Amino acid sequence: MAIPLPAKSEDLRALDGLSPREIVAELDRHVVGQAAAKRAVAIALRNRIRRQRLPPEVAAEITPKNILMIGPTGVGKTEIARRLAKLSGSPFVKVEASKFTEVGYVGRDVDSIVRDLVEAAVDMVRREKLVEVKERAASQAEERLLDLLLPPPRPPEAGESSRESFRATRDKLRGQLRGGALESRLVEVEVPERSFPSFQILTSQGVEEMDVNLKDMLPGLFGGRTRRRTLPVAEAREVLRREEEGRLLDQDQVARLAVERAQSSGIVFIDEIDKIAGREGSQGPDVSREGVQRDILPIVEGTTVSTKYGPVRTDHVLFVAAGAFHVSKPTDLIPELQGRFPIRVELQPLGEEDLVRILTEPKSALAAQYRALLSTEGVALSFTDEAIREMARFAMQVNEATENIGARRLSTVLETVLDEISFEGGSSGPRPVEIDAAEVRRKLEPLVKSQDLSRFIL
Repeated sequence: MAIPLPAKSEDLRALDGLSPREIVAELDRHVVGQAAAKRAVAIALRNRIRRQRLPPEVAAEITPKNILMIGPTGVGKTEIARRLAKLSGSPFVKVEASKFTEVGYVGRDVDSIVRDLVEAAVDMVRREKLVEVKERAASQAEERLLDLLLPPPRPPEAGESSRESFRATRDKLRGQLRGGALESRLVEVEVPERSFPSFQILTSQGVEEMDVNLKDMLPGLFGGRTRRRTLPVAEAREVLRREEEGRLLDQDQVARLAVERAQSSGIVFIDEIDKIAGREGSQGPDVSREGVQRDILPIVEGTTVSTKYGPVRTDHVLFVAAGAFHVSKPTDLIPELQGRFPIRVELQPLGEEDLVRILTEPKSALAAQYRALLSTEGVALSFTDEAIREMARFAMQVNEATENIGARRLSTVLETVLDEISFEGGSSGPRPVEIDAAEVRRKLEPLVKSQDLSRFIL
């Protein structure tokens, strides 16, 4: 859950008042275990706040201490980074290193990492600014809606008595409008055309979006076109409110703040970095692995990337990389890239007790998610403690016998256990349903005993 921004500053996030120990406590609400990784990211995030309190000339010299997380899949690497970004209110983007390739090979350009980060920052700032103009936009939309329901009299006809009568009728309509009595009445609204052309260009790096806004370049061709639609008042209100919000938003300010936030507090999570770990001459089909590392290196070191919102510096962006490193090892990365990730933490494989906790403890625990889903159809789902432990045991057993995918196995196990209940849904009416250990064993034992079935189903 994102913490509200403090009123005293646009630059310091709500994290300003949290110590690293408190940051870890917040992460504990969502991620089970992995204390070393949580400690590392908490310190890195707190150091960012400390840097913002320094004089500009000193702060400019302090770069983020990027983190390399090493651990098998499904142990919480991505979740830690994602929750960290939500907690801090920072722009966050997750990319997969294997999607990028060096110049000359088909794939995405590494600069798109920064462009995606800025887009995330723009969305974040826009949402915050919309909250500030929400009431004013709603008030202006109401006035426009009243103009549609009761057009004002023409100036030549507007005598004092007619103006008084108009104001009285308008006030009466306003009361009915706020009371919801006019929601189904039809009004004719002019709405802007949204069918602006979009296209992509093919570059040497692959297919990339073109950072050019044709609407701004050719306003006569693409801008200002509207069409009239007849809508109920309930829908027209939303259309007019969005239009007023767009008018009240200062787009230049949004872009400026977004660029500043991306530069000073952006977080980039590079997953699957082990897939590009390798040197030239190593065996394997991917000859461009070292080239990808060398292309990513300037972004991590600190460079300027051109975006449609302006140039963006990456010197103070926090990079968190993660990989399982089953086949390769961190030392297989080129030395320059290794040096840019000075903090390394190893995440531990999950045990049966960890899986039990994952099913029940986090704020968005899997068991709670399924209870919430089925409650929408009147099914009061509950699990006994023994059932939770049995599901964790079976998940652990399948992980050991086949591929270890960590906590992700729990989703498959739960889907299998709840298959019949989910299929029936509310067709049998509201009812309580309790899942016990016997039910779990009935559903899972036949699959787990059959290695062929467990390989494909679980």
